[in-house]
Amino acid sequence: MHPIRKTFDTNESFPLSFAYKNTKSSLSELPDHFHDWYEIVYVYRGQGTFFIDHTFYDMKQGDLFLIPGNTIHRATPDKELPVTSTAIYFSPSLAQAPNLDEAFSYLRSFEQAAELRNYKFETLLPQRQQIEFTLESIQTELKHSHLGQRQAIYLKLLELLLYLQRELGPERKTTNGDSSVGPLWMRDILLYIEQHYCDDIRLTSLAKQASVSPAHFSRVFKQLIGMNITTYLMTKRIIRAKQLLSESDVNIGIIAEMCGFDSLPHFHAMFKRMLGMTPAAARKAMR
Repeated sequence: MHPIRKTFDTNESFPLSFAYKNTKSSLSELPDHFHDWYEIVYVYRGQGTFFIDHTFYDMKQGDLFLIPGNTIHRATPDKELPVTSTAIYFSPSLAQAPNLDEAFSYLRSFEQAAELRNYKFETLLPQRQQIEFTLESIQTELKHSHLGQRQAIYLKLLELLLYLQRELGPERKTTNGDSSVGPLWMRDILLYIEQHYCDDIRLTSLAKQASVSPAHFSRVFKQLIGMNITTYLMTKRIIRAKQLLSESDVNIGIIAEMCGFDSLPHFHAMFKRMLGMTPAAARKAMR
């Protein structure tokens, strides 16, 4: 089973989607998925677990998650106290800052989260009040079709991104993963995979490293991550390949080899199956 590549049914001229104060359940949440858009998730109340990239995070009141595009993630709400949260999804093209001779990017907080491999931020009460006020303002605009509705929502999004960048600066309180989900060896294995997923990694060697049987490893991995180890590795490699196609002019065959694929035809087949287009078409679309 491949993770879901989520797409958004919105007007191309306004690439933004808003889900306000939704109370989650295990049935309503998507399984492991990723998408090109960036995502902000703010938690009002409840509990749960968020798996992002390679780390499990606890979800609780006041937590804020910044998820860059093409990042594997899955939320698992608590059965007794499910999470109520707001999510904003938007294309990074919507948040391009004009050149005002400042070294500034509306997406810098997401870039820092990716650099630190740390996607959770614990907010203080004044920060919560400001974030909740802005999210409520966006919801109000969506409910009433006033003149300049999209422009107002767009400006409020930029205001929120600017606020988060100022508040979630170098001194911000972050966490390197705080969930007690699963055995300790699983967290160690996920970190190892994150550092070596383009290498020749096999189930037997991972199970040996974790000091468990391959059957037990497979069962626990699928239960906690939502997909088997082969699919997880394949997804990480394809996402990395897409990044390299976007950022460099390196030959596609070399990129396939760099990302751990044995042959170019296999790379083409897996890339198209997961992203719906060939590597060459993806490179052209991202330029």
